[in-house]
Parts: sequence; C-alpha cells; structure tokens
Amino acid sequence: MDRRVFIAGCVGLSLTVKAAEALAQSGPLTRIVFPFAAGGGGDTLCRILAQHLNQLLDRTVIVENRTGGDGLIGIKSVKSASPDGATILVTTGPTMYLLPMVELEPSFDSARDFVPVSLLTRFEFGVVASPAIDAKDFKQFVAWLKANPGKAIFGVPSNGTIPHFAGSKLEQVLGIPLTRVPYRGSAPIINDLVGGHLPFGITTVSDAIPQHRAGGVRILAVSSAARSPFLPEVPTLKENGIELVADAWYGMWLPAGSSQQFALRRLPRRSPNLR
Repeated sequence: MDRRVFIAGCVGLSLTVKAAEALAQSGPLTRIVFPFAAGGGGDTLCRILAQHLNQLLDRTVIVENRTGGDGLIGIKSVKSASPDGATILVTTGPTMYLLPMVELEPSFDSARDFVPVSLLTRFEFGVVASPAIDAKDFKQFVAWLKANPGKAIFGVPSNGTIPHFAGSKLEQVLGIPLTRVPYRGSAPIINDLVGGHLPFGITTVSDAIPQHRAGGVRILAVSSAARSPFLPEVPTLKENGIELVADAWYGMWLPAGSSQQFALRRLPRRSPNLR
C-alpha cells in the first residue's frame, strides 16, 4: 500500500489536545504494545503512530512487539499495566473480540479490561500462494489443492483470527482438508511463502502486496466485497465462487481504569465483518 494512502487511513488516530496533555503528564516514556511480529502492516502502523505521538507529546514513544499466545501475551501485558496512559495497546478488532470466544477459559474481557480509544484503519485479507506451487490463479490453485491433499497447508497470523475462520470456510466450501499453521503475525508468513517453506497463507493484503509485485508471492484472491483498488487485477473470493466477504480493523486501547478523556469512542460497535 502507498505510504501516503496508509497514513491517510490513520488520520482518525490523532488524540485530542486534552488527551495528549494528560498523556504527557504520565511519565517520560510511552509504550505502544503490538502483540504480533515486526515487519508487517500493523507493525508499520504502530511505528507511524509512534512518530506522530513523539511530536504531539514531545516525549519518547516506543513500539514493543510482545508476541506469542496468538496475541494473548501482548494483550495481557497491557491489561495488567498501570492505567496512567503510558501503555497503549494496538491490535486488530478480531483479536480483541474473537479470542475470548475461542478460549476455554477467557483470560480477558475486552469491554471490562480495556478502554477503547480510537479506530485506526481498516484492511482486507487475501489468499496468498508461494511461487513454488503451480498455480497462476485461484482456479489453478484449487486444482493444485485437490491434486496435492497432503500438502494443503496454510499459514494464518494467529489462531482465533479472521484468516483462521476464513480458512475453515474455504475448507468447507472446497471439500478439501486443510492444515492450519498459526504464526506470530503476517510478516513470518510472507517470509515462508517467499522461501517456498509454506504452500499458501491467508493474511493481510497490504502485507503481501510488495512481494506480490516483486514476484515473491502470488495474491490469488481478496476477501473484500469488491476488488482492491491497489490490486484491480486480482479477483475476489466471491468472484471465484466462495461466498465469503471478510474485513477487519486496527484499533487502540488503554488498560481499564484509564481516564475517560483518553477514550474517543471511535471503535465500531459491531463485530468484525465476516459474512
């Protein structure tokens, strides 16, 4: 995604002056905790946010990648942090609202344990294939899956995410058993696809675009209702006969008990779009 377009999508993240003044009083350091690996679009978003907050607050703002547990380690570290505005969580809506639904014993409650601050940006997903497999389009990809059922392995950024459930939907519609491998974010998936260590993945489109254009991976289909303006040549899953439309969003949260002046209340009231 073009950097200017990406930044433009983050316009809604700026804190109000009142909230910024309150944050500035909470100490010399602010941490943005991102619960997935560095190198992907979400990590880039956090670093753009950190740059803006550095200038806005005139203080040091760092990004901390607290990976593991399908995002739980980073989320729980913010849950237990002091509610002084110095620790910020940036993650996806599905991570916050789906993880408690798939845990046998939920370790956090997004409404009880966190204060929502702002919606940052929306994004879509794609079926991304390694050039190591013989598939130039989605139809050839399905043929490859049927011919190689023992190699039908795909990566997702973590369990309990939209790509996780999208993979289950794909398995159901195609009638082909698929083996899911959870990663710690999108960047490691792209690396394994480029290296030929993974046949395909379902991950964030923006993370795959650079390697798609360079020939390192192939984005075969996107999960949006219409074709992406950044990839007009790539059809949607619906165009390929898969009745699935899925998108998600990144948001910002603070620990419960944080001052209400931080809470801009711009987060969507509905669940992530998966239909």
